[in-house]
Amino acid sequence: MKLRKTEEAVGQVLCHDITQIVKGVTKDARFRKGHVIAPEDIPVLLSLGKDHVYIWENEEGMLHENEAAEILCGICRNEHMRATEVKEGKIELIAECDGLLKVDRKKLCKVNALGEMMIASRHGDFPVKAGDKIAGTRVIPLVIEREKMEQAKAVGGEEPIFELKPFLKKKAGIIATGNEVYYRRIEDTFTPVVEEKLAEYGVEVMGLETSSDDPKMTEGKIRRLLEGGADLILCTGGMSVDPDDRTPAAIRNVAPQVVTYGAPVLPGAMFLLAYGEGEVPIMGLPGCVMYAKRTVFDLVLPRVLAGERLKKEDFEIMGEGGLCLNCPVCVFPNCGFGK
Repeated sequence: MKLRKTEEAVGQVLCHDITQIVKGVTKDARFRKGHVIAPEDIPVLLSLGKDHVYIWENEEGMLHENEAAEILCGICRNEHMRATEVKEGKIELIAECDGLLKVDRKKLCKVNALGEMMIASRHGDFPVKAGDKIAGTRVIPLVIEREKMEQAKAVGGEEPIFELKPFLKKKAGIIATGNEVYYRRIEDTFTPVVEEKLAEYGVEVMGLETSSDDPKMTEGKIRRLLEGGADLILCTGGMSVDPDDRTPAAIRNVAPQVVTYGAPVLPGAMFLLAYGEGEVPIMGLPGCVMYAKRTVFDLVLPRVLAGERLKKEDFEIMGEGGLCLNCPVCVFPNCGFGK
């Protein structure tokens, strides 16, 4: 590109967008890349603070910001997301369905470390809705070396940096445990909370059971739901270390693989995740799920519903960001909880 005084640029082709900002009214490109500068454009350009403009001058081995942005977008874009039209060298990715966003963090860091280009995204392992913005990409200069973009493509490799995993249509069974509920000494206020959270993801509740503190009874209820076709089972209550809280024992008797009993998350330290026969997730939900706005359950549920099989390591890294601040107005997931 070549720098020209604005008054001498009539008839030349702009090689970059020129933005007009009017506070509280607009922030948009007043002149687009490729625009042929006309005499009447000169006063407008000057009013935008452009005493000089860059005009396009092809140079071998260099790419315009828009061309480079398309390459950067290609490194990021995957199924179930669409790209916006390139604008001022920037392209955004928009979710086309509800799902769980996965981010290849190592690749993301490596591309950003190359310099003169950037990718900014939402946090991975969190739910997004159709229409949500996932990421924004752009190169920093107006032109960039083609070789540098080839380096970015090499870092990206075969698989895009982002993945959007649609939520699966699962059928859930809920077991409310505890003598106080089973013998109807108190009303079950836990199950409605769980049903409400499942409804956020369109999960069908195919079975509701109650069980006493007898782990054998709870075990039988779990098996009944498994035989009935549940592909997600949630046990409420009985998750503390009190002598009468025996839900973990019942889950262990049914599930051959216990991933964790305990999580570095508050609220939710006494959470249990196991996998029964057929890899059916079985969760033991601590009492905080009933009364706290957001808990470890909100961090784990979307990942399970996206078909992820969580490992112990997935919980170990939850400590940083695992403290909910119980804000007066909850804006989760647009906050630091779980990040």
